[in-house]
Amino acid sequence: MNAEIITIGDEILIGQIVDTNSQWIGKQLNKIGVTVHQITSIQDDKQHILNALKLAQERVEIVIITGGLGPTKDDITKKTIAAFFNDDDLVEYPEVLTHIKALFKKINHPFKEVQIAQASLPSKATLLMNDFGTAPGMWFYENNTVFISLPGVPYEMKGLLTKEVLPRIQKQFKLPHIIHKTIMTYGQGES
Repeated sequence: MNAEIITIGDEILIGQIVDTNSQWIGKQLNKIGVTVHQITSIQDDKQHILNALKLAQERVEIVIITGGLGPTKDDITKKTIAAFFNDDDLVEYPEVLTHIKALFKKINHPFKEVQIAQASLPSKATLLMNDFGTAPGMWFYENNTVFISLPGVPYEMKGLLTKEVLPRIQKQFKLPHIIHKTIMTYGQGES
């Protein structure tokens, strides 16, 4: 089983943040028998995202996307993925909106109307409830490829991957049992 990781965000490409998500996702996928064939980092640009999704679909069976699910103007991943699947219908999930409002109340922070958009997902998406933050994840299946979109915030991404994504992958696909062995050699250089 082959996977590709796509990280989305200008902040990664300009060196403002380090992409730790790909490393962690790759490690977790490897543990369950999924091989990561490529990691792609792209900017918050609709055409770049669409191109990356199309190319990934041609290469692998599992595509994991992180970033761009927040409420700000540059968070365009959700709408772009919807366009990729020709899915203009966004469905509001009341349980997600209730969860977001509860999180804001818990931290004693005023709820802003801009947050409401995070409770809506493309109609073809399966909701991945995010107990760790405000942006839910999304699971799509089309043409023998699973597309999984997760928040870019590492804490939220890790929680969703562990709780929702890895169990679903293990249930949906027949994966090999992996045994890793490390052999230490001395006096032998890499070159």
